[in-house]
Amino acid sequence: MPFPVHRLRRLRRTPALRRMVRETTLAADDLIYPLFVVPGEGVRREISSLPNCFHLSVDQLVPEARAVAALGLPAVLLFGLPASKDAEGSGAYDPEGIVQRAVRALKAALPELVVIGDVCLCEYTSHGHCGPVVNGEVDNDAALELLARTATTQADAGCDLVAPSDMMDGRVAAIRSALDAAGHPQVAIMSYAAKFASAFYGPFREAADSAPQFGDRRSYQMDPANGREARREIELDVAEGADIVMVKPALGYGDLIAEARRLSPVPLACYNVSGEYAMVKAAAARGWVDERPLALEILHGLKRAGADLIITYHALDAVRWLAEEG
Repeated sequence: MPFPVHRLRRLRRTPALRRMVRETTLAADDLIYPLFVVPGEGVRREISSLPNCFHLSVDQLVPEARAVAALGLPAVLLFGLPASKDAEGSGAYDPEGIVQRAVRALKAALPELVVIGDVCLCEYTSHGHCGPVVNGEVDNDAALELLARTATTQADAGCDLVAPSDMMDGRVAAIRSALDAAGHPQVAIMSYAAKFASAFYGPFREAADSAPQFGDRRSYQMDPANGREARREIELDVAEGADIVMVKPALGYGDLIAEARRLSPVPLACYNVSGEYAMVKAAAARGWVDERPLALEILHGLKRAGADLIITYHALDAVRWLAEEG
């Protein structure tokens, strides 16, 4: 029957009623916090394009992770900036590399914290690409061996999950095979399955010092205009053994998050990336938006679209805000 029998506002009348019928919930267990680890000691340096995010030396990373765990966040995602770079990105798979040392320190201090290692070469290569460059092209198959070595050394150090973000074809299968052969069948793979060549990555490239020195990454990261191709990427990664799949970026890709949720039963992550965070922070600093409700609205929207896990630089604030809301 039409109005006035049906009055949908009846269940919006009070905060308690709204909470009772809320369809999407957001909690600390849904969030993963990215951290950037750098060489040295006593380093806690704010990243200019990512306010309230820091470059941290290993000795500063541990207390930061303690604060993360104290808020109830289950996991951190580690990105490393090496002391030096080379054409092969050897710092990525060095057993004494910056991420490997950070993982050992975190697992010694906080064994229950889930530690995820980003598996890529771009932060470690002198040319800034995600694999070796041969005749001006990123060599997909040569990259697979190096990515597998990176994942294995991270697992040796104690990573609970490895997260390949390179977008090389076949890397999930290569990493799974290498992990199993190295005695790490329990280490899970969280694959950046549908990662797009996005303009939203700008602040991250400053944070990770990973901008390509020539060309761009469009020959391996996806065209933002493509949806069907994203479904193929997700299906292939699941078939190769991905335990969790990811869509990156998040804000402009809710349709693909929802499609990925329908496509496969494996857990689904999305990455609320640096540019998405920086836009909110910049607008809030100018008084154009109210940061707290806007950030929570974005995160609820990503959960509503179907994400089980959200990687976000807003994770610490979001947990505090949710606790205040009760």
